[in-house]
Amino acid sequence: MFLLPLPAVGRVAARRLSVQRFWNRSFSAAEMTKGLVLGIYSKGKEEDVPQFTSAGESFDKSVSGKLRELLTISGPPLKAGKTRTFHGLHQDYPSVVIVGLGKKAAGVNDQENWHEGKENIRAAVAAGCRQVQDLEIPFVEVDPCGDAQAAAEGAVLGLYEYDELKQKKKMMVSAQLHGSGDQEAWQKGVQFASGQNLARHLMETPANEMTPTRFAEIIEKNLKDANSKTEVYVRPKSWIEEQAMGSFLSVAKGSDEPPVFLEIHYKGSPDACEPPLVFVGKGITFDSGGISIKASANMDLMRADMGGAATICSAIVSAAKLNLPINIIGLAPLCENMPSGKANKPGDVVRAKNGKTIQVDNTDAEGRLILADALCYAHTFNPKLIINAATLTGAMDIALGSGATGVFTNSTWLWTKLFEASVETGDRVWRMPLFEHYTKQVVDCQLADVNNIGKYRSAGACTAAAFLKEFVTHSIWAHLDIAGVMTNKDEVPYLRKGMTGRPTRTLIEFLLRFSQEEANA
Repeated sequence: MFLLPLPAVGRVAARRLSVQRFWNRSFSAAEMTKGLVLGIYSKGKEEDVPQFTSAGESFDKSVSGKLRELLTISGPPLKAGKTRTFHGLHQDYPSVVIVGLGKKAAGVNDQENWHEGKENIRAAVAAGCRQVQDLEIPFVEVDPCGDAQAAAEGAVLGLYEYDELKQKKKMMVSAQLHGSGDQEAWQKGVQFASGQNLARHLMETPANEMTPTRFAEIIEKNLKDANSKTEVYVRPKSWIEEQAMGSFLSVAKGSDEPPVFLEIHYKGSPDACEPPLVFVGKGITFDSGGISIKASANMDLMRADMGGAATICSAIVSAAKLNLPINIIGLAPLCENMPSGKANKPGDVVRAKNGKTIQVDNTDAEGRLILADALCYAHTFNPKLIINAATLTGAMDIALGSGATGVFTNSTWLWTKLFEASVETGDRVWRMPLFEHYTKQVVDCQLADVNNIGKYRSAGACTAAAFLKEFVTHSIWAHLDIAGVMTNKDEVPYLRKGMTGRPTRTLIEFLLRFSQEEANA
């Protein structure tokens, strides 16, 4: 062993003691585990340097301008969504992440159909929080960046990752608002993002775990925990048979997994007799295609074919948490679509709840079969409106990709309300045609009243919507085809790769605005 001369040992020990005292004095254990995310705007034409947010400006003053100094010498100005991390600037925040927010005055972009400023905040905050997570710091304070709700959404959505079944998990990071700003807006953003994350969880969970029965259990627990003004009915196969839902049962019979018809009620209106809004969601917990079996490539993604049920149920849970003063009913026919000796065969004819017969020429067009019966049942509640959501067609993905949810509706008023909500949330919608042109292609049927696929290969999303229209008599109805927005690769920067839970926040925003208009009427 090599031994230092005593004087040298004394000097080393003294230095170590000095460093130790510095760390003990500067950072307690709790303070060592807190990160800070601050925003900075792009440089304006009239400005010499990029502007910090008010929180960023205050922090820079507290460290005598060192943040600005380091930012200037560490590289070019930050672009929107980019980050830069600094350490040791402040004893309360060992790590500070600066995030680029883009233009300060960014508002609604009519070309993009979203609020650009809010989207920039979501993307920037998500990137900053992930930097903190990579540093394995369990707490982060987030600059409101001028919009505390958007900042909260960016933080909560950006940090989410499904890793429940992994032994090695990412560090759990708890985000909170920096400063004493708009806590109400922050909490609202947390509620919106948590709603979407619930849908992401339901969609991402493997199909052997997320069975119809398990799905219903999770929603029941979440809804009852959210608000006492709720009711949940988990309808078994015997009830489905009593309701003469032959179309739904024809899909379910191919699997050994028992079907469930989930019915949830949120009674937020002071008037218990107030007609409800009814949301309907496609709940295929795994879609093999049935006898018309899918190709094996990417079939695993079909664990999320219950995305419609996941998003509408999660939106209602969020409405209950927000205590909105309206009545809402959610309906989710839940089953698997599997090939077996009992499964639907191409050419079979089944009878829906309203008596219409359906020729099943493609068993992989099963979502519309289960929705047909659920839509018929929705009318029994005398609803103010009906909205259904479904990962219905690959054709929708081809048409719009992940850019927007396709909306088919018989109501311009409803379209406008959904569109306005989507501009606010950044989870966009786009109107699609519901022409008689497409109806003719599904009602021209050899053996039954209607065919479950169109006569031609073209416009598959439109003929699917036309099929659903045959089971709707309500004058205010919208069908949301969410197949294109089901997954995220890297298109939405504040969502990690995987199932998206879209467009849950747009549905929540729609419900919030509807409730406010009803209260002011």
